[in-house]
Amino acid sequence: MTTHTASSAPIALITGGSRGLGRNAALQMAREGIDVILTYRSRADEAQAVAAEIENMGRCAVALPLDVGRSSSFKDFTGQVREALARTWSREQFNFLVNNAGIGIHAAFADTTEAQFDELMAVHLKGPFFLTQALLPLLADGGRIVNLSSGLARFALPGYAAYATMKGGMEVLTRYLAKELGPRGIAVNIVAPGAIETDFGGGTVRDNAQVNAFVASQTALGRVGLPDDIGGVITSLLQPANRWINAQRIEASGGMFL
Repeated sequence: MTTHTASSAPIALITGGSRGLGRNAALQMAREGIDVILTYRSRADEAQAVAAEIENMGRCAVALPLDVGRSSSFKDFTGQVREALARTWSREQFNFLVNNAGIGIHAAFADTTEAQFDELMAVHLKGPFFLTQALLPLLADGGRIVNLSSGLARFALPGYAAYATMKGGMEVLTRYLAKELGPRGIAVNIVAPGAIETDFGGGTVRDNAQVNAFVASQTALGRVGLPDDIGGVITSLLQPANRWINAQRIEASGGMFL
């Protein structure tokens, strides 16, 4: 990683920032003058490539390994964040937390196994709950938290009962975080993407022409979403002009299933 003179820019920590929506959001944030700490689960090369791209924009970036589904690692991860803040920015806190990391498991309700349920719970609900808790001392007063939900928490498509249940839990948690962190001036919102063309869930929406066409036909704007449609929404919630938006579910789906 490139050595920098300490930056005074705001710093965002985004989980799962090495690919898909997370990568897009990290790059969008960098374009808006925000430095980035991004996490990856296994592909260090992908994460370092994103960090390098951010560096080439003139912003600071650090990539750290993190398995959001393994809450026992959060104490050590928090220590790594503290060290990165001191080393790269000569600071003790960051400004924005984006709980983006996720996995996709498609299974009919009748066929969903306890192991699948537990994995989705660990990554999508328990993970963000306790990771946010662990990072609170490092999150600056007046900062922002953006969580990620899904359009599937509003409309129902067979095969996503467990996944959507976790996302519904995150929507409730978002309101509680907004209430309990309000005294610190921290605003908390949740973005709910519709179907997006990424490698998420095996890339079905992107690669299966029939699924893609079906989603487009059920979307008011007549197409499937792209990563650029979401990264900008996440980034906009970190801007000073949107400081009064709090405890809100913001669906970015192009108008799916209206």
